[in-house]
Amino acid sequence: MGTSIGYARVSTEEQNLDLQLTALREAGCERIFRDKASGAGTKRKGLTDAIALCIPGDVLVVWKLDRLGRSLLDLIGLIESLNACGVGLRVLAGHGAMIDTTRPEGRMIFGMLAVLAEFERELIRERTKAGMHAAKQRGAAIGRPRKLSQTQIRRAKSLIESGRQTRERIAARLGVHVGTLRRAIAGAN
Repeated sequence: MGTSIGYARVSTEEQNLDLQLTALREAGCERIFRDKASGAGTKRKGLTDAIALCIPGDVLVVWKLDRLGRSLLDLIGLIESLNACGVGLRVLAGHGAMIDTTRPEGRMIFGMLAVLAEFERELIRERTKAGMHAAKQRGAAIGRPRKLSQTQIRRAKSLIESGRQTRERIAARLGVHVGTLRRAIAGAN
């Protein structure tokens, strides 16, 4: 068995890591990385460094599963990337305490979580498609807003066809890339 590498995180500066650090030390973690950051959309240097230190056979140890990620999808992705590198995950307490991917029962629990995450992804995809379809039925525009109006496209096409302006000059004047202008004109035909 490789090295146990700990990771501890709290969401705010006012919270402290003492409880997590004690549990990780008692679990035999040789190195412990820390973050004081919300899990939602923030860079977590401690987690990045902990994962970077792991080599095949090592185990990343966390106090509770929610310290590692905010959503099931994030957790599954992280655990899958650890597994791909030959690194295990062990959760010490809380609802995820049955996860220890170095043991068969932990891999089984992880497998069930992965199936649930895939199901959740499919539900999200279905809801997104249904929402887009409903929005289209109401006449709403779907996707990124167009960079050029129909008037700008007609004017640019006219200038290019007459030979008075080059695509490059028109694109620069309109503040778009030449490829954007070319696609807009081609799409207007």
